[in-house]
Amino acid sequence: MRIGELAAVVGVTTRAVRHYHHLGLLPEPERRANGYREYGLRHAVVLARIRRLTELGLGLAEVRDVLADDAGKDLVEVLTELDEDLARQEEAVRERRARLRTLLDAEGGVPAEGPVSPELAALFAGTAHLSDSPMAVKDREIIAFLETAMPAEDRERLVSSVGEALGSPGAMARAGEAYALLDALADAEPDDPRVEEAAVALADCVPPGLFPEAGELDQDDSFLRAFYDDLAPAQAEAVRRTLRILVVERR
Repeated sequence: MRIGELAAVVGVTTRAVRHYHHLGLLPEPERRANGYREYGLRHAVVLARIRRLTELGLGLAEVRDVLADDAGKDLVEVLTELDEDLARQEEAVRERRARLRTLLDAEGGVPAEGPVSPELAALFAGTAHLSDSPMAVKDREIIAFLETAMPAEDRERLVSSVGEALGSPGAMARAGEAYALLDALADAEPDDPRVEEAAVALADCVPPGLFPEAGELDQDDSFLRAFYDDLAPAQAEAVRRTLRILVVERR
């Protein structure tokens, strides 16, 4: 058989045959006087076995290990490891599908900032009426970012604190007022007198658990700098003043 005939019989491509030659998986016959290589039944048997093993999910390095053992005693070990790996993948897929289903079934649907945790999605659903506020939208984006970037234990504290900020009596109204004041500063100067009013209103919305202890805040932190750069100058100044107020209050 020529290489094309061998490939057709086994159901692979000639490119695959040449690749297996290159990797040393399939013996390459010597060229005959006419310049062509002639493949025999043994080549077809080995090539068919390579195809079966790769279809099971074995990598080519694992296929080489199996083919190197004429007695076939390593095949059971390799297939057992493959089965265990597939079981782990199946479990991971089940967990991912369960998380997706929780998000899809959540009241209020998947938030625009999603995917986020089901707990945070539920909190965001409660603030949907604030979506007309650019600062409220930006705030939700930052909270979603923090939930992704934080260690697991800090994420739980973040969600709990956001729930506290939005769940206390009058909290939603205070948040709406603070966002409105900040939105109004979009075209203002940093020395606008409304900056202090917005800072005080925003500080009144922040629960203790959402803010570090006094002394832990670094106004020159790279994330804070990026956050300020994303705001209008007066809005950034209001946030800076808010943080100063919180530091003084929580000393």
